[in-house]
Amino acid sequence: MNTEPVIAVSELTYTYPKTTEPAVRGMDFTVAPGEIFGFLGPSGAGKSTTQKLLIGLLRGHGGRMLVWGRDPLDWGSDYYQRIGVSFELPNHYLKLTGAENLQFFASLYDGATQDPRTLLEAVGLADAADTRVGKYSKGMQMRLTFARALLNDPELIFLDEPTSGLDPVNARRVKDMVLDLKDRGRTVFLTTHDMATADELCDRVAFVVDGRIVALDAPTELKIARSRRLVRVEYRAAEGTLQTAEFPMDGLADDADFHSVLRSHHVETIHSREASLDEVFVDVTGRSLA
Repeated sequence: MNTEPVIAVSELTYTYPKTTEPAVRGMDFTVAPGEIFGFLGPSGAGKSTTQKLLIGLLRGHGGRMLVWGRDPLDWGSDYYQRIGVSFELPNHYLKLTGAENLQFFASLYDGATQDPRTLLEAVGLADAADTRVGKYSKGMQMRLTFARALLNDPELIFLDEPTSGLDPVNARRVKDMVLDLKDRGRTVFLTTHDMATADELCDRVAFVVDGRIVALDAPTELKIARSRRLVRVEYRAAEGTLQTAEFPMDGLADDADFHSVLRSHHVETIHSREASLDEVFVDVTGRSLA
């Protein structure tokens, strides 16, 4: 089994031309084969810049950046035969239909590609396959962008806000497809400020603020490290009103008050006081994602 990282970044820096402040300031991280790696942070944090560097859309970075052991710029056109990219903002040929858009982009690959209509069906666009994309809603165009990223069955997929603008049903479609990519051994680099999506999909997440990574770990580990060791119980009082009580998690098995609630009342819910990923982000960075 290959244990070499798909992406290896060390001391990565980047400053846009005609600016003085770096957009990326000394980042270090790796992405393993078959991993869904989340890059999380507010707008302007350096997430999309880092993704563009890894895709090969920007030049002039400092530090080291390797994908499959080589700088993306050293790969040449072969690189784009192996990766897929779903941009945050849709960019399609609006006078072509959804099927025609995918057929055109499929023609740019050297190897075999997936069937455009099968992909359109997977993202819920089968009924709009022969409709001009100019008539698509933003959500439909987002799903078309996602489908296009999968045309060449890529080994590495870059996703930038893949569920942005989608209703819950179609967001679920996209999430399930991302999880299927992982099940098939593909590697996913997910850029987002949607903590719920990252928490659900990602094996590890990096919190990015002002061009730096300020925390990096599995979502569960990040939440446990900053959770309150309490158990909250919601139960019905004798008159039927809903009551709440909290108990220390440590020593819970011997807590007489806890056992009294369980024995004497109808319990509705029991939850540990686990921090959300949003709360962890605020705690670590001192900022919100707004």
